[in-house]
Amino acid sequence: MALGASHRLQDGVLAVETMTRFALAVLALASGVYTYLGVRSLLDGSPTAIFFAAIIYSASVSVAIYAFWSYMARFYPHVTGPGARGALIGVMGLGCAMIIAMSSWLNAAALAGSAALEQHLAETVQDYTADLDTAHQNALAAQSLLPDIQRTSERFSRLAEDERQNGALTGTTGSGSVVQLLSQMSSQLSELETDIVASRERVATLFEQGQGHLATMRRLVSAPGAVAPRSDEFSAEVVALSGVMTSLEQTSIAPSVKRAAEDLSLGFIAPVADGRAADLADRQDQVMQTIRASVSAQSQVLSKAADDILARAAVAERRFVPLSSAEAVLRYAADFIPAWAGAISIDLLPAVLVFILAVVHGAIRRQEERLPFAQRITAAELLEALEVQRALGRQGVDIEQALHSVEKDVEHERPDSNITSLDTSVKAPRKGPPT
Repeated sequence: MALGASHRLQDGVLAVETMTRFALAVLALASGVYTYLGVRSLLDGSPTAIFFAAIIYSASVSVAIYAFWSYMARFYPHVTGPGARGALIGVMGLGCAMIIAMSSWLNAAALAGSAALEQHLAETVQDYTADLDTAHQNALAAQSLLPDIQRTSERFSRLAEDERQNGALTGTTGSGSVVQLLSQMSSQLSELETDIVASRERVATLFEQGQGHLATMRRLVSAPGAVAPRSDEFSAEVVALSGVMTSLEQTSIAPSVKRAAEDLSLGFIAPVADGRAADLADRQDQVMQTIRASVSAQSQVLSKAADDILARAAVAERRFVPLSSAEAVLRYAADFIPAWAGAISIDLLPAVLVFILAVVHGAIRRQEERLPFAQRITAAELLEALEVQRALGRQGVDIEQALHSVEKDVEHERPDSNITSLDTSVKAPRKGPPT
């Protein structure tokens, strides 16, 4: 039974030998084709130079892969020593690493290069969308001060009107120094309010332009056709969008609000009391001091609010870097694991065939070792054994006694000089024709 199984395994190895060579050739050719597609995207120059350079590189890769796995399939299954087999495994690991370095990543670039470039463009759109939103929020931050400025302006205006009509502050009606001061403060705040409202319209216009550029960029990401032309147009849109965001940063009204708030306090110029009576002039001075304190408090509130707005982190300058398909596949490798698995499998699948052959040859050796010696000996070995027997007979050696001595030494597991001499005699080359 063991002999029949051993023969069947040997027949199977011989039967698949041609198929193994054919499979290695097809896999090497497939790897070379995808390597050509991947390396072509990395080269610059004339189309003719790129074509021949890519062909030469891919042909070298195909030959190297076929030769490497042919060597491993030929030698690894027949190496039985632990040291030698470990050395071959180390060589196989080194060869696999070199194959991945020179071929597999280019195969992945050919399989998923376009998708990786689109992934790069899509993530860039997300980054610029966040930047545009941040720039828009920073530009509109000063708009939150508008209600406070409007209330303060209306309060000064209402006090001026009450003083003019009813003498609510000094007890004397008419347009005097107090009315002039209150009207002056209301006018300054109204001018600041007008500036903030005007900046809102400018910010809205710029934000709408930025949204238009982002819409174009999103369309380019998902548009059909080659990626390279779309990437070039995408770069142009990125430049335009960057200009819009810079304009948004410069449109912020917060610095102007801070300067206006400081002018309210530092540039406060109170008119001279114009009351004819001394009592009225004193009341006017007191009211103007009160107005000065109110303006100073309002100035500090506005200045602090403007500082908080200016302390916001500005949008960091972002630079769009176009990538080749191979670079994109490496950068976004985690998103294209199936493509990487397929690219590496094309190159390393022959390792499975090598290990299959190693397992089969190991099984053949184990089955042959369990066979009786008479079934394992070949015709050549039988003729050589007969020649040794005749030579020992001519020398007067008792073969039965020698065999008995060998069996005794084997049982006691003790080396003996007779065994060595007998083994040497069996393995010695023939010096003449058998008699």
